[in-house]
Amino acid sequence: MSVQLGKEFPNFKADSTIGHLDFHQYITGSWAIMFSHPADYTPVCTTELGAVVKHAPEFEKRGVKLIGFSIDSVEDHKGWIEDIKHYNSVNEVNFPLIAGTRELASQFGMLDPDEIDGTGMPLTARCVFIIGPDKKLKLSILYPASTGRNFNEIIRVLDSLQLTANHKVATPANWKSGDRCMVVPNLSDEQASARFSEFTKADLPSGKGYIRTTPDPSK
Repeated sequence: MSVQLGKEFPNFKADSTIGHLDFHQYITGSWAIMFSHPADYTPVCTTELGAVVKHAPEFEKRGVKLIGFSIDSVEDHKGWIEDIKHYNSVNEVNFPLIAGTRELASQFGMLDPDEIDGTGMPLTARCVFIIGPDKKLKLSILYPASTGRNFNEIIRVLDSLQLTANHKVATPANWKSGDRCMVVPNLSDEQASARFSEFTKADLPSGKGYIRTTPDPSK
């Protein structure tokens, strides 16, 4: 089993806080984000899960199913959820937490060799996998266990992925929803004119017209 960008995300079955979960069946027809954390009852992870809960309405608006993952037990997940709710002042954790295995975490490339548990075994790193409705991996980000994630950034890249899945555009550095986009190089100027209401070509020293921008076509 391997995880490759543009390839179908491998299916797996595991216990979770909502019962036994078949991953492919659970995400069918939706965008999905699976994110791993090093361990339950740890400080950075507690802030992260609270952040996901607070951002859940934004993910829901984008048609995304959220799935947490670590190699802790379902019993530990359920106990830890009470701490998450209390510390972050939230009412519920409204997405499943998977009780994965070390073998599965290794197959997904989730283990952080620099962070070990009390038995000397590596912990799961902070992975983010964004999976499209076609079940293919659209994006992966790997953070070390010591660095908490920015979920505003994850929403930003999700917006880019959903936009570029439906339109012949790419998104430039620091792009956010509503900003101008880049026309993809494989569209001719004539094709771009037919597809977009307008586009602007940058005047470059090289004289090459490869930088073309257009308003966000989703707006």
